[in-house]
Amino acid sequence: MVPDVPPVTRALDRASPLASLMQRLRHSQACLEAVKEVLPPSLAAQLQAGPLDEEGWTLLVANAAVSAKLRQSLPHLNEALSAKGLKVNAIRVKVRGR
Repeated sequence: MVPDVPPVTRALDRASPLASLMQRLRHSQACLEAVKEVLPPSLAAQLQAGPLDEEGWTLLVANAAVSAKLRQSLPHLNEALSAKGLKVNAIRVKVRGR
């Protein structure tokens, strides 16, 4: 008989260092969803949540053109995060590697 195995996410939540990582991943994903809500769908489709640390949140983008457009929109994106109660010290925009 095979013992019941807890779901991986529950196991990760119970391990202190991994729980912290999972919390940051969830926060990063929540930030992504918040900024996608205020961007045109064609632009939002080219975004990916990146790392979240003490210095800020990294927003990964498909190319330099998207990066330039988002850099112009950073104040608006910060407002969107604040409106959802999501606090980050800064938003970094980086073109993701292939």
